[in-house]
Amino acid sequence: MIYTVTLNPAVDQTIIIDNFKINEVNRVVDAREDVGGKGINVSKMIKNLKGKSVALGIIGGNKGEFIEEQLKSMGIDTDFVKKDTNTRTNIKIVDKVNDTFTDINEKGGEVDYTIIKNIEEKILKTVKTGDILVLAGSVPSNVGSDIYNKWIKMCNEKKVKVFLDADGDLLKQGVKAGPYLIKPNIDELERLFNKKIENINQCISLTKELLFKYGIEIIVVSMGGDGALVITKNNCIKVKALKVEVKSTVGAGDSMVGALAYALDNGYPLEEAIKLSVAASTATISHEGTIMGNLDEIEDLKNKVELEMIGE
Repeated sequence: MIYTVTLNPAVDQTIIIDNFKINEVNRVVDAREDVGGKGINVSKMIKNLKGKSVALGIIGGNKGEFIEEQLKSMGIDTDFVKKDTNTRTNIKIVDKVNDTFTDINEKGGEVDYTIIKNIEEKILKTVKTGDILVLAGSVPSNVGSDIYNKWIKMCNEKKVKVFLDADGDLLKQGVKAGPYLIKPNIDELERLFNKKIENINQCISLTKELLFKYGIEIIVVSMGGDGALVITKNNCIKVKALKVEVKSTVGAGDSMVGALAYALDNGYPLEEAIKLSVAASTATISHEGTIMGNLDEIEDLKNKVELEMIGE
């Protein structure tokens, strides 16, 4: 079974404005609201692939109720902990004229320690050997950056495969615990190493350090229009980006993680898992808002994904 954890979910409000201008009145062309948060997006993609997952996390207020109702209507199992304050809203401004995508994300308020402890107990009680646990995204403002590190160690003892998709100190602390898979984008990887990554060989060299130092099995580096790199102890695979019209970048990385979790949970060979994940990410950026790519689109795109085995 796959479990996703979203400690800081959101309602994503996508606003489409043609020729968006700062310091001027802008007219909304279209708008929509979707349930969001990285782990929740992962669960949405798994559902679109006809897989099953359980979405864990923290929700509150009418926005939290909206998230839970929407996920249930999609047929996604949930096991949320409730808080008193409202779940945050993230605003996504899409300008089709200038081809820009601007995110304005609320930080998310503090939560009581007992809520975090409750989530931790749910994880301990629920996950078992062979399961996949996805830890994704930011955390409430008063939660320490070592929280993922703690939970990864806890899950490693139970032989649970942890997928980590985070940034900043959460990623820096998390990798030290040795998750099964991490999926930084190139900017997150540069922040992790505090240096500019100039080329593919340097990227491979740095990620190999993480593999052998901390026992990580798979590192997937997404590079936007330059595709992706997948690095394991035995393989380095470059994936070419597929050319499609980009309507929104929201959820692209989450779609990749969701497809990887689904594929590896179902025993796909690594190369097939990579093709599915790139197809899923590409299908998602072809949609507005945080709509995930659907199965027919993903299957069609998967046949077009090109992999290249490269040396160091």
